Amino acid sequence: MRMNLEYDNGILTVYLIGNLNYKTTYKIYNYLIKILEKHQITIIIFNFNKLESISRDGIDALIKSINTIHKYKGQVYFDKVNKQIYLKLKGLHIKNIKEE
Repeated sequence: MRMNLEYDNGILTVYLIGNLNYKTTYKIYNYLIKILEKHQITIIIFNFNKLESISRDGIDALIKSINTIHKYKGQVYFDKVNKQIYLKLKGLHIKNIKEE
């Protein structure tokens, strides 16, 4: 999985590309969450347009990043979520999911 970050006007957009699974979650834990904590980012958009699949480990990593944002009373948005990934995320009760 590749992860591209874009920061503009206080909003961090995270483009997830490829497969988010147990082999690639370290990028969320070791890089993204540390950036969120260091800069106390309060608005994040996860763009799933090029995410091919997500495992339970990947979902756990997303939950950890969501909890980090909520620690700073921030907001999380999921953008361009394909049907397969949407069905996996639906059980998380995230309000801000925008399908493709």
